[in-house]
Amino acid sequence: MAILKINTNKVVDNIKKLDKFLRKHDIKWTLTTKIANGHKKILEKMISDDSIKNLHSIGDARISNLKVIKEIRPDVKTVYLKPPAIKQVKNVIKYADISLNSSHQTINELNKEAKAQGKIHEIIVMIEMGELREGVIRDNIVSFYEQIFQLSNIKVIGLGTNLGCMYGVEPTYDKLIQLSLYKLLLEEKFERKIDLVSGGSSITLSLINQKKLPQGVNHLRIGETVFLGRELLENGQFLDLNTDAFEFEAEIVELEKKEYKPDGVISDVSIGHTQEFDSESHETYRAIVDFGLIDVDYNNLVPKDDNVKFFGTTSDMTVYDLGDSKYHYKVGNRICFNPNYMAIARLMNSKYITKEFI
Repeated sequence: MAILKINTNKVVDNIKKLDKFLRKHDIKWTLTTKIANGHKKILEKMISDDSIKNLHSIGDARISNLKVIKEIRPDVKTVYLKPPAIKQVKNVIKYADISLNSSHQTINELNKEAKAQGKIHEIIVMIEMGELREGVIRDNIVSFYEQIFQLSNIKVIGLGTNLGCMYGVEPTYDKLIQLSLYKLLLEEKFERKIDLVSGGSSITLSLINQKKLPQGVNHLRIGETVFLGRELLENGQFLDLNTDAFEFEAEIVELEKKEYKPDGVISDVSIGHTQEFDSESHETYRAIVDFGLIDVDYNNLVPKDDNVKFFGTTSDMTVYDLGDSKYHYKVGNRICFNPNYMAIARLMNSKYITKEFI
């Protein structure tokens, strides 16, 4: 049985270390829990810790996940981390204290629903800064804010941007200083205080150590670095955070010496993925393990054993090449992998993968 092993103590330790680091630099932050996929056991272990009360908020991109967070810690402030669908407005107001927005029509609906529920809903307006995902076009910022500042049950607490997620556009000093200047412009024009300038996600952290984060940026939304301890731009360890809180193991269900190339007429009906074959025909040992494309993308897994090479995958089984020797493997043994962020997110979401908490 394939198992995702999760060391929640290491994740909590990362939260504490990162919080101390960001507090030193006067930066508030939202713990982004998307990777946990609303799994109650991991969330309970993480957000029941006293250190959570020091954070600005906890954020997720799924309403059902925010519901779980509120059940565990009704006292924490929650953030819906993407522009809400209008049909979800009722639940957004119910389970999220804050939401990220870029549509005036949606904000109007949030205002109506917040009024119906007797709440003041806080929003961060997202600004398009080059990533071409969510965000108000910069030329329209003043007119956009002018309309939403008039709403009775909406409180604008910040402006933010998303960088590095879709195209990998890097957060730079120039981009983030623009974001800070927009805040000053809006405050001056409308005589309204805007508390937060949310300068992005884990990818922005490296600017702090480089002393390239503009002083006006005072909020970040951090997920990947908390869970994997990585600095995204350099792909190395960030500070002294734990980088090994997650490990994936898959059981070998067959181990045989087989031809390197398939035998027969090759059609295009396959749903699998394989590596390219060289022209040489020879036999190698092949291990079949018990996960497939339904569970995770093999590209997001790195075998811990350098002798284990990807060979092919289908919906529920994956094949690895062990070369001319079986090494120390046999049927029933496990092959261990280092999963990246997307691998963990998909494995957490797969009901076929066992989650084991250390």
